Amino acid sequence: MAPISTLINKIKVQLKLSISRLRMVQQKDTALAKQQRRSMAQLLEQGKDESARIRVENIIRSDMNTELLEILELYCELLIARAGLLDAKECDAGLEEAVKSIMYAAPRIDGVKELSIVRQLLAEKYGKEFTLQAVDNTDNKVAARVVSRLKVEPPSKELVEAYLSTIAEAYGIDWPRGTKAKREAEQSGDVDEDDDDESPSGGQRVKALELPLATDELSRATPPRDMGPRSPVSVMPPSPSIDNMRPKVKALDLKPSKKMLDASRSSAVNGDKSDGGPGGKIPDVDELSQRFAQLKR
Repeated sequence: MAPISTLINKIKVQLKLSISRLRMVQQKDTALAKQQRRSMAQLLEQGKDESARIRVENIIRSDMNTELLEILELYCELLIARAGLLDAKECDAGLEEAVKSIMYAAPRIDGVKELSIVRQLLAEKYGKEFTLQAVDNTDNKVAARVVSRLKVEPPSKELVEAYLSTIAEAYGIDWPRGTKAKREAEQSGDVDEDDDDESPSGGQRVKALELPLATDELSRATPPRDMGPRSPVSVMPPSPSIDNMRPKVKALDLKPSKKMLDASRSSAVNGDKSDGGPGGKIPDVDELSQRFAQLKR
C-alpha cells in the first residue's frame, strides 16, 4: 500500500480540528436554545401568542442548524476512518456523499473555519470540476438531509404549533387554554385504571403478609462466620514449632531421695563431720596454714 501523501495528512488534521469545533458550536447552540425556550414559555404564560409564534422560528432554525452540525461531524469521522481511500486519484464512491456534503455545507456555516480549510484541501485534491459539482449539487450527490436543513424558508404552521405545544407542556403552561386540565384528567384516569389492574388478589395479600414473618425469622437467626466481605489477602497462621501443640508440664518432686536420707543419717552418726556436710567439716585458716607448712618440709 502506498504511503499517505502530505496533503492527506493535512486533511486528516483539519478534519480532527473540525470535529472539535463542531462539538463546541453544538454545545453553545444547545445552551442558547434552552434560554430561548424559557423566554418562549414566559410569552405563552403571558398570553402573547403572536409574539411567541414569530420568535419560535429562531428556535426551529437553531435546532435545524444543530442537527446539520451533527451530520457534518459524522461525515468528518467517516473520512478520518477511511483516510486510506483518499489517497486515490479519483474520489471513491463510498466517500463521494461525505466529501460533497462537506464541500456544499462549509461556505454556508458560520463559526467553523476549520471546515472551510477542509473544503479547500479537498478541492485541491479532486480538482475544479469536482468542486463545482459539489457546490452546485448538479449531480444530486449531496445528502438530502444536508440540503433540507440549509434551505432558507419559513417553517410550516404545523411545525410552529408543535413546537409551542411541546414547550408549554415542558414548562407546565396551559396552552392552548384548557389543554392542561384535560391532560391532567387523562393522566389521573390512566393512573386509576392502572391501580385497579395492579391491585393484589386475596392470595397475593396473604403472601404479602407472610413476607415480614420470614424476614423476622431471618433477622433472629445467627449468621454464619463465613458471611460478610472477605479480604482479598489471606495470611496463613504460623506453623507450630513442635509436634505437641499442648505440652503437659509435670511438677517437680522436691522430696529428698533415699540416698540423700542415708547420707544424712551416716553423717549424723560420725559426729563432727555432720557440720560440714557430706565431705566433712570445712577447715579454718590456721589449719590450712599448718598443712602448707608440713608440705614445704
